[in-house]
Parts: sequence; C-alpha cells; structure tokens
Amino acid sequence: MKTPNKGKKVNKAWLHDHINDPYVKLATREGYRARAAYKLKEIDEVFGLIKPGYLVVDLGCTPGAWSQYVRRRLSPSGAAVGDLNGSIIGLDLLPMEPIEGVSFIQGDFREAQVLTQLEHALQGQQADIVVSDMAPNLSGIASADAARVENLVELAIEFAQNHMKPQGALVAKVFHGGSYDAVVRHFKAAFQTVKPYKPKASRDRSSETFLVGLGLK
Repeated sequence: MKTPNKGKKVNKAWLHDHINDPYVKLATREGYRARAAYKLKEIDEVFGLIKPGYLVVDLGCTPGAWSQYVRRRLSPSGAAVGDLNGSIIGLDLLPMEPIEGVSFIQGDFREAQVLTQLEHALQGQQADIVVSDMAPNLSGIASADAARVENLVELAIEFAQNHMKPQGALVAKVFHGGSYDAVVRHFKAAFQTVKPYKPKASRDRSSETFLVGLGLK
C-alpha cells in the first residue's frame, strides 16, 4: 500500500487556492503580473502615499506588479502605457520584464557599481516614496530567517535615509515572528510615525504584514 505524498497534497491545495483566489483573477483581468499589486493599492489608498509627479523607488520589484501599480497611479489617465507624470526606479537581484516608464536596475544596491547606477537614475533627486516587497529565501531555521528579514528591512530603511526626502514614506514587507519587534524598533528609530498594516490581499494564513514609515527623523 502506497503512503500519501504529503508534498503533492500541499502543492495541489496551494494550486487550488491560487486558481480560485479572487485577487489572482482580478490581477489577470486588469493586467497585473501578480496579485501583490492589490496589497500596495490598498496601502496607498489608506495612507494616501503616491501622488502625481512623485519619484518612487521600488526595491525588490520583480516581477513588477508594484511598479505596474505605481505606473498607473502616476499616469494622468490611470493607464498602463502612455503619459507619465512622475518617475519610477525599480531594483532587484532578479531580472524583470520591461514596464513602460520604469527604469530597472538589476543587482544588489549594497554594491558600489549598482549604487552608482541608482544615483545616475536618480539624476540628483531624492525619492518621494520608497516601497519594498523584498523577502529573503527562507531556510526554515527560525533564528536565521529572522536575522535575514531584519537585515533586509534595515537595508530598506538605510536606503530611505540616504535617498528619500525627509517628508517621504517607506512601505516595507515584514513578517510576524522572531524579528518583528526588532524591525518595529528600527522603524520607530528612523521615522516620526510608524503604522503596521495588513491589506486584505495578504492571505490570512500568511505571517506577512507591512510597516509604513512616515517622515524621517
């Protein structure tokens, strides 16, 4: 008698949930590359972050759903192509299919060469908003994963401190777990106002949430 393959059961369950996910269907219908677009959309609508004329930097941008949303917000007509009132710079270690109006840099912004590319793309300007959907590759070892999460958030905060206007805002993905309290402390040390927010598009069983930092200290 064969024993059930637990991995296959989990994969089938995930696939079933994914196919029937209303945000997946909505993303397909509205032309977004991932359902994650609706997480940033809700955060933006709640906090009123992204405005016409803004310079937005998207850290960990691949596959591009957040940049797609920002691009539509900065379009006078809300369109995915055409006129753009503002600028978008995306960075990621992984490649990304081009998005009209988005300047993409592939690489690690901690490296001098990548930072030079970023500074060239900024053209002497500072970002109005920095958004970060960066997440580490998880090992399953709680202490190591917590350290990875904390490190990525620290990098996003440091980036905002160096390349964002004082009155700007940072949106960063975080996870409830061993690093959460430390991450919140980092945010509170850097920003005047810190708000946690879990959008409806973030699955209930997911430990992810988002921190919104408003106004650098």
